[in-house]
Amino acid sequence: MGLKGFVEGGIASIVAGASTHPLDLIKVRMQLQGESHIPNPSLQLYRPALTVNSAAVGNVSISQPRVGPISIGVRIIQLEGVAALFSGVSATMLRQTLYSTTRMGLYEIIKNKWTDKETGNLPLTSKILAGLIAGGVGAAVGNPADVAMVRMQADGRLPIDQRRNYKSVIDALSQMTKQEGVGSLWRGSALTVNRAMIVTASQLATYDQVKETIVEKGVMGDGIGTHVTASFAAGFVAAVASNPIDVIKTRVMNMKVAPGAEPPYSGALDCALKTVRAEGPMALYKGFIPTISRQGPFTVVLFVTLEQVRKLLKDF
Repeated sequence: MGLKGFVEGGIASIVAGASTHPLDLIKVRMQLQGESHIPNPSLQLYRPALTVNSAAVGNVSISQPRVGPISIGVRIIQLEGVAALFSGVSATMLRQTLYSTTRMGLYEIIKNKWTDKETGNLPLTSKILAGLIAGGVGAAVGNPADVAMVRMQADGRLPIDQRRNYKSVIDALSQMTKQEGVGSLWRGSALTVNRAMIVTASQLATYDQVKETIVEKGVMGDGIGTHVTASFAAGFVAAVASNPIDVIKTRVMNMKVAPGAEPPYSGALDCALKTVRAEGPMALYKGFIPTISRQGPFTVVLFVTLEQVRKLLKDF
């Protein structure tokens, strides 16, 4: 039963991650808008994440309005091609294989162990705790792929001479290890673990709770309609809870540290403070529209696929 949970969760996660990757890429580009240490290239053509950049005139900085997810998606297609929407998809699939497979399988093991054998019930608090544990462990395992994914997704927004140009997730991990050391693979790991704990606890616990409530109240049976409804609720709760940490995680993972130079951020707290001071507290919810746009479909595909895979593997 334990191994089966990992297989089921892994298959569903890979399908969901690959199918919603373009939305995740747009979210990352939005979250990186407004970073003060990003150089202002002479040709805005190379910054598809921005329609208009902040322009410096003398000592006066003029902040230009930022663009939304649709505009960013259109700009990426125009300037980089449709294939650019799938930049870093190999890293996404590796991340889902490591991170999501671990968290989904571990959550099922803990949930089954803690469920009351007589009543078959598990309190919401226990589901949340199971999600926190599973998410933390999964994130620690999948952090290297997460760093590679963020960098590959963000690369197109940089000037051509500053792009990393990773050929694949393996190339990304190899170059990071050679140029920045093995420790770079776990850059932002504390943030990744915190985010994963929040996402997993809110997403899986909400899905199970809403699904159980719908079935117990007789609103719908245990079918696709119930799975989709519970999935949307889970996706919304997870997006609201995790977006601030996700913004900080993205910026810390994506920062480029030159040899001998001081990094743009000394850590997660420093990044959060600099972001809020420079861009306001709502900057922590940058990319929320594509986040919820991605979390909704991702969670629906994840759980609907998971339920179908469970049916296929029920005799194994």
